[in-house]
Amino acid sequence: MQLPPPSPTIILMNKDFLSTDSYKGVRDFYPEDMAIQRYMFDVWGQTAESFGYERYDASILEPATLYKAKGAENVEMVNEQTYTFTDRGNREVTLRPEMTPSVARMIAKRSRELAFPVRWYSIPSLYRYERAQRGRLREHWQLNCDLFGSDDYTADVELIALGYQIFMNFGADESMFEILINDRQEMTALYESLGVTNEETQTKITRLNDHFDKITEEDYRKQLAGILGSTEKVVPILKAITNPSESDNKVKNGLAALGITNVRLDRTLARGFDYYTGTIFEFKDTDEANNRSLLGGGRYDNLAGLFGEEKIAGIGFGFGDVTMRHFLETHDLMTAGITAPDVMVIPTESEYNLHAHTLAQDLRKAGASVGVDISTKKVGKKLDAATKNYVTHVVVVGEDEVKTKTYELKNLATNEKTTGSAAELAAVLE
Repeated sequence: MQLPPPSPTIILMNKDFLSTDSYKGVRDFYPEDMAIQRYMFDVWGQTAESFGYERYDASILEPATLYKAKGAENVEMVNEQTYTFTDRGNREVTLRPEMTPSVARMIAKRSRELAFPVRWYSIPSLYRYERAQRGRLREHWQLNCDLFGSDDYTADVELIALGYQIFMNFGADESMFEILINDRQEMTALYESLGVTNEETQTKITRLNDHFDKITEEDYRKQLAGILGSTEKVVPILKAITNPSESDNKVKNGLAALGITNVRLDRTLARGFDYYTGTIFEFKDTDEANNRSLLGGGRYDNLAGLFGEEKIAGIGFGFGDVTMRHFLETHDLMTAGITAPDVMVIPTESEYNLHAHTLAQDLRKAGASVGVDISTKKVGKKLDAATKNYVTHVVVVGEDEVKTKTYELKNLATNEKTTGSAAELAAVLE
């Protein structure tokens, strides 16, 4: 009888294992990071819904034409800054770099069925192929809030007030951030009053204004003169943007009526998207350690027209999770115990682990989040770990507790102790 040949022995000759690093510009979310992400998303969602906004979502894949439709600048953005590819059906597809075109498409599709005004929000993942840096990654999540179907200025006030309330609900105060507002229509009226009527020239001035804080006044004057072809109108434009009259701005006055006073009219504010048609705004961190834009948006009354529908008034904003987290960390507003359970049950020996689990199950019925430390560490080490991880209460389970089914619930912050049965402790935690 002939035996089969022996199975080949696989020997790993190459020690170049796969890297444990994630793709450049994206993040892994370990449990502690995921807890922070969920905390931010929860506050975002709860705040939006408190203003009457409903949550929606869409696919991360969109036809590339959705982003190219606004002209040469957007075509360049799609070609150079997005993840765009041809699928197996020979269709050009883009991983969404922003959410506004998607929601405009969805609104246009059902415009005859919806009861306007419509208030929607989403927390999508977005993708941009660009150099990763602080506050800007290739993948991030973003709160988007949009109001469609009202061209009244109080809709603008509402959206900005919603953004303001998000910061308040994270524990911030007005000294920590500043709200900058401008208006594209008012800027156009300013240019036209000075005889600058060419739309292309106006757009160039707007883009130059957007860099006003990044260049010297001398450079600004030279570049503005180059755009205008003369120096005649340089001084009046410079005066208009550096000394704006704020008293007649309806949006700013409306926010003041709501008690929101950390607002400034900024005539250099432009925002990066050409589809903004009226009010534009940004929230900026006032701390020098994180002095950057946090939240931004504006009015875009023409977007639905791209889909063959009548114009639908719209205004919205986006707020990225990376900048949100940086703000919370900069101002020491990160809730310390967001990763911790309410109660940690600590068995003194491994033989009491199962009993500890049954107690934990009873306490969960009271609505508490309860963990069980089944590690082999000594009780003292387990208590230290619970304190370090911001657990608020502990219950130690040993031989006496198992026999009597009477336990001691200890508040680690106050050292207050409550003794009783599982049901009695559950009543305390309710």
